[in-house]
Amino acid sequence: MKTLDQRRAHHAWETVTSAAKHQDSDDFKRAVMSLPAQIVGSGLGPALSFLLAKGKTTHLLQALSDWVLDKHPNPTSTRPAPAADALLQQFKEADTVFLRRATSETLAYLQWLKRFAEAELPEASN
Repeated sequence: MKTLDQRRAHHAWETVTSAAKHQDSDDFKRAVMSLPAQIVGSGLGPALSFLLAKGKTTHLLQALSDWVLDKHPNPTSTRPAPAADALLQQFKEADTVFLRRATSETLAYLQWLKRFAEAELPEASN
């Protein structure tokens, strides 16, 4: 059985290698690198809203929703990835326990995404 951190790493690796094949890998990498600071500074909901408004990082939003809402609590899930805004939609009815858990798990998952994005994606052009 894999540890939680190993499962995070595996999901993050698949997300980054998939992002590398897409045209928006620069936007993906930029968003991954800046998102933890945005979450700490503004909160998870506002940070995700900002990404959704930009409209260029749906792959990242979908990966975060998939991990936090499905693959983290259900390691053997084979459900398809949820919509890009699924995690943000949960905030409408979520209690503070969910919000804290989702924020903590998103930050832990982003550690792996950042490591792999730095290693696998080309330098983002400014």
